[in-house]
Formats: sequence, structure tokens, C-alpha cells
Amino acid sequence: MANMAKFWQGASVAALCALALATPAPADEVTADTVVATVNGQDITMGHMIALRGGLPEQYQTLPDDALFKGILEQLIQQAALAQSVEGSITKRDTLSMQNEQRGFLSAVALKKVVQGAVTDEKLQAAYDARFADAAPQTEYNASHILVKTEDEAAKLKTEIDGGADFAELAKQHSSDGAAANGGSLGWFGLGMMVKPFEDAVVSMKPGTVAGPIQTQFGWHLIKLNETRIAQAPSLDEMRDELAAQIEQEAIASHIDAVTSKAEITRPGEGIDPATLRKEELLD
Repeated sequence: MANMAKFWQGASVAALCALALATPAPADEVTADTVVATVNGQDITMGHMIALRGGLPEQYQTLPDDALFKGILEQLIQQAALAQSVEGSITKRDTLSMQNEQRGFLSAVALKKVVQGAVTDEKLQAAYDARFADAAPQTEYNASHILVKTEDEAAKLKTEIDGGADFAELAKQHSSDGAAANGGSLGWFGLGMMVKPFEDAVVSMKPGTVAGPIQTQFGWHLIKLNETRIAQAPSLDEMRDELAAQIEQEAIASHIDAVTSKAEITRPGEGIDPATLRKEELLD
């Protein structure tokens, strides 16, 4: 793929626009085995071209057919010539890398088939119900805070608030974080979204009250709980992408387990010193 990108970037306008001398064969007479070029006797077929086009990035897929055809054909001819130029000098590393790439490619082919049929409306609904149907209602909190460096400073501000000073105004004047400009407002949040000491304080408060000083790794906080509400579960449409990804991952894991459980596998390499992995000289 990277080589293809380099070709398009480096190809001249003249090369892409040159007209073929031969009269094109009708499309209905061409098959995947139709030879489109030979390089030192090695055939390049229409099938090779179609397969390469299918793997191109989107920006290349939208090129005009004539430019795409000539570009892909030239790329395959160049690749064939370059590959032939190193025949007889392929190293052990080269051979092993090609075997790894083939193994990885075929693994992707196997998993693509699994993923294609994994997600259905029924499975999406079942996954949604499993996550939310019996889930206990969750409380969300709307709070504001004032963050300062020392406990003494926080305590003095708390005294002012207890005496009737406006929390939001003090936050604008004294708080050291980005929420200060909005009077210390942190908006709505659920459990797990704030650091533990802060969350523990909020959970124990009643709306309209101020707590603190509370210490976290960020400094000392005064916290005002503005209001609470019961969070609504997200809709199936809102969760569709996340649930689909979950279903696909579960299908992949299940398929891998099924395939490997049927395979005869031995692991004589488990006794090898793991540091051997760094011995690049073994490939020389």
C-alpha cells in the first residue's frame, strides 16, 4: 500500500495520461486470468489489477478509470521488475518476513468472514438488554467547586461562604482551574468521572450544601452540590456502534478459540530464554 501511494505521488501527468496503442478488449471478454502485461515472461493479470485496486485508499478509488488503470498496471510492472531484480539474493529475514505477512493476511481473511456475519439486529438488541434492561438507576450530579493550593485558604473561603458570600463569585476570584470562569461549575457527571475523595464528598452531600476543604492530588476543594438527577439510559441507536464493536470482538474471540482448540498445537519454544528474541544476528 505504501508503495502504491509513492507511485501515485511520483507518477508524471504524462505517464498517467498516455494512451494505450492497442485497441482495448471489450469488458465482457475480459476475465481475471486475462493477461495485461508480462515482465520477463511473468504474467500480470486483470485479477491482479482488480485485487490491488480493492486495497487502495479511498482517495485513489475516486480517480478516473483510465488514470487508475494505467497507474495500477504501471505499479504492478514496476513491482514485478523490482522483485525479479533481487531473485537469488533473498535473505532468511526476507523469507521469514514474507511468511509472516502471508500468515497475517490469511488470518485477516478468516476473521473478516467472521465479522461480516456477526452483527444482527437481534444480537444488538440482546447486547443492549444485557447491559441496560436490569441496570440499577444511576444518579448524576451537578456540582461546582473552588480549587486552591492550601487548606488554610480553602477554610477561609468556606467561612466567607457560610457567612453569605456568593460561591460563584469566590470561584471566579480564587479558583485555580479552568472552571473558575464559569463560577466553578463542573456541569453534570456520573460516578467514576471524578477522583475518589471528590466523588465521595459529592455522594454524601445534599443539593444546595457546600462541603470542604477536601484534598485531592490537585489541591484543596470547596464543593457545592447544585442538584442531582436520575440518568437516563442511552438509546439503542446511541449505543449501536459500541455494541457492534463488542459483538464483533466476542465473535472473533469465540472463533479463534474454536479454531485453536481443534488444532494440534505444541509449544517447544516455551523453554527458550525470552531474551533470545533480541538476537538479530540469528537471521544473518
